[in-house]
Parts: sequence; structure tokens; C-alpha cells
Amino acid sequence: MRIITIGTNNTARHHTPLCACIGYFDGMHRGHQELIRSTVEMAEKYGCESALITFDPDPWVTIKGLTSVAHITTMRQRMNLAVHFGIENIVILKFTKDMSMMEPDVFVNRILGSLNLKGLVCGFDFRYGCGGRGTSETLKSQFAGELRIIDPVTDEKGKISSTRISACLQRGRIEEANAMLGYPYFIEGKIIHGNHVGTGLGFPTVNVSYSQEYQIPKNGVYAGFAVVSGKQYQAMINFGHNPTVNYSQPVSLEAHLIGFSGDIYGKYIRVYPLIYLRPEIRFKNRDNLCMQLYQDRRTVISLLKDYE
Repeated sequence: MRIITIGTNNTARHHTPLCACIGYFDGMHRGHQELIRSTVEMAEKYGCESALITFDPDPWVTIKGLTSVAHITTMRQRMNLAVHFGIENIVILKFTKDMSMMEPDVFVNRILGSLNLKGLVCGFDFRYGCGGRGTSETLKSQFAGELRIIDPVTDEKGKISSTRISACLQRGRIEEANAMLGYPYFIEGKIIHGNHVGTGLGFPTVNVSYSQEYQIPKNGVYAGFAVVSGKQYQAMINFGHNPTVNYSQPVSLEAHLIGFSGDIYGKYIRVYPLIYLRPEIRFKNRDNLCMQLYQDRRTVISLLKDYE
């Protein structure tokens, strides 16, 4: 994977012929995958490399002056998923206020024009330039190469979108979100030391330091998997504040890895919550909490048989 960064005052010319798709691609869901599929196909047609053009930060952060926006995926995840789906180059546009104020034709000529684009793929609702005045339709007259405009990808409830997927995550409807993503939703992070409360209860957990950029799922307990050091484990996963024994703010992410023992502090982990089991509960005492945890673990093992 090659990464190309372009700023507002970019003067560099990139001579490698490319066919690219353009967008923010949060979630890299089935709609985005259709753009990528068409891009890879076009690159093969022209005998050149494929590329994905995206923005950093999120355009809403720049345009609306927001300090933070929750995302289904981080930039690192989006790049890795793009490569997984066949993209060879990542073009990151440093989306400043000046870039947001460019007239549509200036954006096409100065920014996209710095790339040797043989073809471009965008969604039907793609907008660019000052005030979003540029659309997929205006690109037809402004872009000199082959332009493909991709229709919405839909399911029985309508257009698949990052907004719909985020709403499902917030409601704990992971399976519905995964159907739209086309792959299992996951969070990446680093394993850190906790207070070892779980160990004292007989349920040692890994505490995960994750980016606060994530749109995390509804608080509660999930059945899922975790992958660390290349090995996958069944996992009882909790998003929440640990109200019974160790209240935390912001939301903590902990996973009890079934069948694991050892020291993995400092390692990176992927956590895949697959099935929402129950909300987080404040128990009267530790004994009641332990009883529930034993029941949760039995439920996790039973449910995950269908996923192996």
C-alpha cells in the first residue's frame, strides 16, 4: 500500500496512472465496497493501479467546526479494509477550511488534477466544493477521464448507509449492522492494565484502550470473539461503566477470553461483539455479579457454537 497526502496548496504532480474512488468511506460498508469493486475493475481495464481518495479529518469536523465525530471505523481500519478489498493506493486529502471553500471546478482541477487519474468512481450522492455545490452530475463536465456514478446499494429497509449502521450499533443490533457492513464490526485497541477486579471474581478480563473516535455499541454484555497475537478466542465482552465494583468514565471495554491464560499486556487486540446479551446491571453484591457472569459465560459458549 502506498499513501499519498495532498494539501490545499499542493503543487506536486503524481505521474503514476490511477483509477480511483472518492468519499469518506466510514464503515467501508457494502455500498462503499461497490465503489471499490468498480474501481478495481476500471483499473484492470486501463492497466493501471487502483486508489481510494478520502479526507482527513472528517469533512463535518472542518465544515461545522465540530471537535469530535463518532465513527464506525478509524482511518487505520478504513485503509486496511480498502487494501483487503483490492485497493493499492490511499490518497488522503488534508481537509482544511481553505480546501472546503474551493469552488467545485478548482477542487477538480487543483486537487484531483494533481493525480494522473484515468478514471474516477463516486456515489450518486457525492458532493464536493464550497457549500457542496459540486455533485456527481457536475463531475460529468468537470472531470476529463472516465467517470462512474454508483447507484445506492439497498436492502429491504432502504439505502445502506453509515448513518443506519451507527444507529444499529447504538441500539445493540449488531447482527443487522454486520449485514450492512458485509463483515463483522470490530474495535481495535491496546491491552492495558486494569484494576484486576475480574481476576478476583474468577473472570479475568483484558482491558482495551480504544480510540475515543469509535462509535461504540450500546452498553452491555455481548457474545463475540477476540483476536490477539494471531489467535482467536471466544469472548464475553462488556461495554460500560462497571457500576457494581469499579465505576469508570468514559465507557470501558473489557473482554473475558474463554480458554486463555497468560500475559498479553501491551499487545494489540481486535474485539468482535456479535450478539447482544443483556444491559449492564448494578448488582447488590459481588456474589450476585459472579452468578450472573457464570450464566453469561455459559450463554456465550452456547451461542458461539453456531459461529465456528
